[in-house]
Amino acid sequence: MITLSALQMKDIVYIEDGTKIGNLTDIEINVDIGNITNIVVATKTKTLGVFGESREIIIPWEHVMKIGHDVILVKKNGDFPTLQIQQKEDSSSSYQQ
Repeated sequence: MITLSALQMKDIVYIEDGTKIGNLTDIEINVDIGNITNIVVATKTKTLGVFGESREIIIPWEHVMKIGHDVILVKKNGDFPTLQIQQKEDSSSSYQQ
């Protein structure tokens, strides 16, 4: 058994080329059947210069190939939806597609 907090400490990496995507921030669960449907991965892009823009990628659970000691390997197949994270003044987050 593994906890969500233990999963959040692992890097998410593409199995094909070893590119680090980011870190797990959340999981989506279908409560009707009790299965994980997606993992949510926080990424940072450097489109805004030194500071970067935070985004979250939703990766289907079927793309998770292996959960290792330090990394979670996922296959790079298709275009995953991304959500942009915007910080509000009260330090809570909101999501925008």
